[in-house]
Amino acid sequence: MHVTLVHVRVKADSVPAFIEATRANHESSVREPGNRRFDVLQAPDDPTRFVLYEAYASAADAAAHKQTAHYAAWRDAVAEMMAEPRRGEPMHGLFPA
Repeated sequence: MHVTLVHVRVKADSVPAFIEATRANHESSVREPGNRRFDVLQAPDDPTRFVLYEAYASAADAAAHKQTAHYAAWRDAVAEMMAEPRRGEPMHGLFPA
């Protein structure tokens, strides 16, 4: 399984809009054929800090996600909301297999 932990920090006044834009991306992403999980996490001690847990069956499925209209819409919608550039951390998903 191909997993990416996407670390995001948004501007404080953009938190509600970021959550709404990310909800729409999540709802479409979980319907992609190769998607296994697409979790959106918010830090309890810092509401401007998020982690997106994106799990796909393969690297090709993860790459296909970045070609979707919903990903492009999300990327463009949240671009000005970022307090710093988002950072993807690739991981190998071991369990569940």
